[in-house]
Amino acid sequence: MSTPRVYVIHENPEWFPPLAAAFEAEGVPVQEILLTEGQIDLGAEPEPGVFWSRMSASSHTRGHEHSKEYTRAVLGWLERAGRPVVGGSHVLELEVSKVAQHGLLAGAGFDVPRTTAVFGSTTLKQAARTFTDGQDVPFITKHNQGGKGLGVRRFDSLAEFDAHVDSPEFEEPVDGITLLQEYLTAREPFITRVEFVGGEFVYAVRVDTSAGSFELCPADACEVPQVIAGAVCDVPGTDGPSAFAVRADVTATHPLVQQLRTFLADQRITIAGVEFMETTDGRHVVYDINTNTNYNPAVEESAPASGPRSIARYLGGLLDAAYQPASAGAAAHG
Repeated sequence: MSTPRVYVIHENPEWFPPLAAAFEAEGVPVQEILLTEGQIDLGAEPEPGVFWSRMSASSHTRGHEHSKEYTRAVLGWLERAGRPVVGGSHVLELEVSKVAQHGLLAGAGFDVPRTTAVFGSTTLKQAARTFTDGQDVPFITKHNQGGKGLGVRRFDSLAEFDAHVDSPEFEEPVDGITLLQEYLTAREPFITRVEFVGGEFVYAVRVDTSAGSFELCPADACEVPQVIAGAVCDVPGTDGPSAFAVRADVTATHPLVQQLRTFLADQRITIAGVEFMETTDGRHVVYDINTNTNYNPAVEESAPASGPRSIARYLGGLLDAAYQPASAGAAAHG
C-alpha cells in the first residue's frame, strides 16, 4: 500500500489548482481521484488515507452524466472498508437534492423559501397556477439537482411561464424535478454565503446580485457567459470588479452562523458554504447548501483566513490522527 495521503474525489480538474496549492503550502500529501471513468476492485482494500468527496451536483453539465453514480459506488466501498471519508454518502445525497436540503433546513427551524417540487413537465403549468393561486405574481424556477444556477429563472406572469415551458429554451432537469419557489426581494442587492471548514466558521462572503443574475459560483473557473461577466461571477482574463467581497459584519458570533454551525454538526457536514438572503420584510432566508464549495480569489486576498488552506489543515489533521499514531507505534517496536 502507498503512503497515507488525502484523496480528493471530484470530476472537474479546472477547480483543483487552488486546492493543490493549499495542500502543498500546508505540507499535506494529496492526490486526485477524477471520477469521470475508471474502476475499483471491490475485493481489494482501499489505499490508506483520508478521502474527501467534493462531487458536484452540476457534473452532468460538463459531460460527466454518470460521475455522481460513480461517486455513490466509490463512497460505499470506502465506507464499508472503514476509511475516513469527509463528505460521505449522506452528504452526496444532500448535495444533489435541493428538496432534501429544503426539508432538513425547514425541520431544523430555518426560514426557507416556500417551494413546490414538480415531477415531470406535463403538470408544470397547472402547478404554477396552484402555487400562485392563479395570480400574476413573481416566482422563480430552479432544478432540484442544480449548481451553477441551473434552471433558475424569474417569471412575472403565468402567461410568461406557459410560453417558456412550451419553448425550446425550457431546460429539462437531469432528475426530472423542477422547483417552483417564491421570489424573495432582498433588502439590498446581495446574498451572503457563509463558509465552514471542519465544522467551524471561516468567513462570510457578500455576493453582489445587482445585475440580476442567479449564477452565484465564486470560482474563476465558472463557465459564465460573457454577457454577465463581472456581474456575479468574474470570467478569467477580464478586468471587471469582483462581485464577491468579505462580509466583515457576519462573524462566528452571528446568531444565524451559530445556528448553521449546530445544524451542520447535526448533519455530519464539516465542509460547506451556506447561502442566505435578508429580505425587505426582515426575513433571514436560508436556501442553499453547497458541500463542494469553491472560493473566490478576490475574497481570499482580503479574508482573515484562507478557505483552501483551512481545508488542507483540517484534512491533514484527520490524516495525522488516523495514521501517524500507528506509524509511530510501529517504529517504536521495530
